[in-house]
Amino acid sequence: MLNRVVLMGRLVADPELKTTNTGISVTSFRIAVDRSYVKAGEQRQADFFDIVAWRSSAEFVCRNFSKGSLIAIDGQLQSRQYQTKDGQNRTAIEVVADNVSFTGERRDTAGTYGGGYNQAPRANTYGGSQAAPEAPAQQPAAYSAGTPDDFQAMPLDDDLPF
Repeated sequence: MLNRVVLMGRLVADPELKTTNTGISVTSFRIAVDRSYVKAGEQRQADFFDIVAWRSSAEFVCRNFSKGSLIAIDGQLQSRQYQTKDGQNRTAIEVVADNVSFTGERRDTAGTYGGGYNQAPRANTYGGSQAAPEAPAQQPAAYSAGTPDDFQAMPLDDDLPF
């Protein structure tokens, strides 16, 4: 049987690290995942999924993610039965995370989320001194500047050149 769930969404609230009686780290959180289809004239809809992460994955989530963070989850769908305090039987369906990943989006020092890999690198301040800023990199020539004459014609026989 196959049971795989892959989701990417934003945390609805800050995750909270808890520890079981046996000392195992666990966290439960919810993510909002945008639907890919939007009806004309309507707002994009989102689905909300409950996620459970255990051990080092739980610690990783609580250390690196907060409300609004974009997160990628790879895991398994599981259901469990429980009883409320007033005696009603309930079913919970959750994604148990096997792998949790960053998505390329980075949080800046102000706590807001930026453009990920498009952010400028920060200066090296190790040892108390700042590195001199680097000169801007020279942009490569555009590929559109070439002409068909720049290429050599290949013979159409079956003899490959390698």
